[in-house]
Amino acid sequence: MMRVERQSQLAAPAATVWQQAVTPEGINDELRPWLRMTMPKALRGRTVDEVKPGERPGKSWLLLFGLLPVDYDDLGIAELEPGRRFLERSTMLSMRSWQHERIVEEAGEGACTVTDRLTFEPRMPGFGRFSRSVIEFLFRHRHGRLVRRYGAA
Repeated sequence: MMRVERQSQLAAPAATVWQQAVTPEGINDELRPWLRMTMPKALRGRTVDEVKPGERPGKSWLLLFGLLPVDYDDLGIAELEPGRRFLERSTMLSMRSWQHERIVEEAGEGACTVTDRLTFEPRMPGFGRFSRSVIEFLFRHRHGRLVRRYGAA
């Protein structure tokens, strides 16, 4: 199992950041322009914090530059604290196991901390370092997009 962690201090209240982060629009805003993530039918019109733990809403496709399917995420929410934390445990085309925990916590007046913890196991032997590099890049990019949107605290 491999691990990546990223944390950012944002100049926005935790509730504001959470509300956006659990929507398809918010997820895709963070991924843009590199990826776009589709939502399974069971999640259309819903947000991540409306998924019951243990529920598996279906596959989300990851589209390179918003067009080319490069992977899918068979979504599963294992734990949920609405307004604060989710723990996704899924499988992907490229990953035997994928775990993404996001925590959004108040960090003083009008500020919050966003922490993403990723634990994953690539399906293909020998792709560990490459996978880690891609995931580190993607989450550095996602946090950069968050800082651009809300400002750094």
